[in-house]
Amino acid sequence: MNQSLSTEAKATIWEIRIARQQEIPRLREIEDAAGELFSGSGLIDDSHDESFPVDKLAQLIDLRRVWVGSRRAASPVGFVIVSTWDTAVYIEEIDVLPTHGRQGLGTRLLSHVCSWAREQGYASVVLSTFVDIPWNAPFYRKNGFRDLRPSELSAQMNWIRIDEAKRGLNVAKRVFMQKETV
Repeated sequence: MNQSLSTEAKATIWEIRIARQQEIPRLREIEDAAGELFSGSGLIDDSHDESFPVDKLAQLIDLRRVWVGSRRAASPVGFVIVSTWDTAVYIEEIDVLPTHGRQGLGTRLLSHVCSWAREQGYASVVLSTFVDIPWNAPFYRKNGFRDLRPSELSAQMNWIRIDEAKRGLNVAKRVFMQKETV
């Protein structure tokens, strides 16, 4: 008997909903656990690495721009945070507890954001990620995102890149990606 779940079966076990303010400590736990996957990789300078700012997280929860994923009515084990630009939705962060990785939750969260962006009238979803890590750029490519060329980067994206460098990310190993929603 095949012990692995089909992609469709994996998708049905996850509930996606708007995050709640009282879940901020849990989201920090998820972020910290997911971040440990990068420890020692040389992709992040651990001395500069920072968590997502709590005040910004609280504000985005109030704006209904943070979704969590869990197994029906259980505590969240993954989340996605987005902000909105003029014509695009920007994925600020997406994290899944490593113990729940490769079970379809990241794909469900990503799909939810893309559907929401389309319903809200945004032309695309944009993100910045590491180029070679399997659960980063290759994962997004598999889900319909494409790498942006340097000539396609907006001023806002260039500011994000500067901020990423200040936060200790190896920006030479990062890429902006985009998926059209229309």
